[in-house]
Amino acid sequence: MAAEPPKPKDTLSLAEARRVALAAQGLAGARPAGRSRWPSVAATIDRLGFLQIDSVNVLVRSHYLPLFSRLGDYDRAALDRHGFTHGRHRTLFEYWAHEACLLPLSFHPLLRWRMARAARYETGTAARVAEHRKREKYYREVLKEIERRGPLAASDLEDPGKRAGPWWGWTKGKGALERLFWTGEVTSAGRRGFERVYDLTERVIPAEVLALPTPSERDAIRALALAGARALGIGTELDVRDYFRLPPQETRRALAELVEEGALVPVMVAGWAKPAYLAAGAEMPRRATASALLSPFDPLVFFRPRAERLFGFHYRIEIYTPQPKRKYGYYVLPFLHRGQLAARLDLKAERAEGFLSVGGSHAEAGADHHGLSADVAAELRLMAQWLGLGDVRVAANGDLARALARHF
Repeated sequence: MAAEPPKPKDTLSLAEARRVALAAQGLAGARPAGRSRWPSVAATIDRLGFLQIDSVNVLVRSHYLPLFSRLGDYDRAALDRHGFTHGRHRTLFEYWAHEACLLPLSFHPLLRWRMARAARYETGTAARVAEHRKREKYYREVLKEIERRGPLAASDLEDPGKRAGPWWGWTKGKGALERLFWTGEVTSAGRRGFERVYDLTERVIPAEVLALPTPSERDAIRALALAGARALGIGTELDVRDYFRLPPQETRRALAELVEEGALVPVMVAGWAKPAYLAAGAEMPRRATASALLSPFDPLVFFRPRAERLFGFHYRIEIYTPQPKRKYGYYVLPFLHRGQLAARLDLKAERAEGFLSVGGSHAEAGADHHGLSADVAAELRLMAQWLGLGDVRVAANGDLARALARHF
């Protein structure tokens, strides 16, 4: 039977919990001045634990944005070298963490239990497992082809099959490669455009990393729970579980052990129905002053129930919503302003014309408007410069649009 977490002892105000969360995420204070070099980028990835990857490129790929939010200007090509190249610069690897993510190589041993569960067919629906078992012979053939030919994308396979449907419909070849990726037998050797190129794991992950001991499931899940709790600063069991998508029973046991060890402190947050866990040593700044545009997949907001509980910010990405039914726009970024999620902006990089388009700009109800439009404008200018765009154009859509347009 899983151990029950101990009853909380202390209570934090919602404002205190926000400041803890923002400090843990590196979003409480001013950014470093000037262009950030790789050591600062690597330290930020270590703080977050991963960068979530998403295919939408209407503004910029989502894994680049959390670093911009915390560091401002930095070299995206450096992240590509460390995350998507096949060679000595590689310090990150791709795997399923929260979703598809880039992670520091130090996390590889901590995720081998997930690969092993997949190899034992312990994940997925019964129908999916049955389908995989039926195709196992084909999967082995694909693995041998990669072994023989070297790094391959799904489109390079000798027998890739036909696409199963629109949008996310995969060929059988892509399905095979993703199955082998899930089990850890292959990994991403890089990207061609945005198409993942796969190779044998031992030819991509450094030998010294593969030689690291594989922790038990229990130890690995406890380490991931602690990493998630520290990245969050403060969170409920569900928040911690969601960060690395950990299994419920094992997470409850891990949290109880971490509390007993003193790594986490059980607390209550005013207005929250569930108890929370405060990372030992978490900072609680007296105030939060940062301004930042946030990716829809930023760790501060990607778990929507926590964003709503922590900031009163109800957020749904509307990419798949028909245009007439969209409330805020196609690709909407929350805007963090002095400790609050104070606005949301529909952004698009118009690369051919060379400008950053603000299709809609909306202030949140009850947001502190003092300095809001000026701070949003400063962020937009910085983003346009970082993306190599020469101008910012603000459409007359949203209650913040008129004030914002005056700055351009």
